[in-house]
Amino acid sequence: MSKREKKRQKRSPMPAQGAGLLRFFEEETRGIKVRPELVVILAVALILACILLQIGFPLE
Repeated sequence: MSKREKKRQKRSPMPAQGAGLLRFFEEETRGIKVRPELVVILAVALILACILLQIGFPLE
């Protein structure tokens, strides 16, 4: 087996980048980092608060 064939076997095939999406997720960006679970919980809490306020103080 030649050196070239050994190198080819060691490297795994790279996934298709799909218009740069893979590169986008690999980059580190500055800013606030929030877990997705927290965003969902806060959104549900806001929806429930709005519903409860509508029930408690209905607009006539």
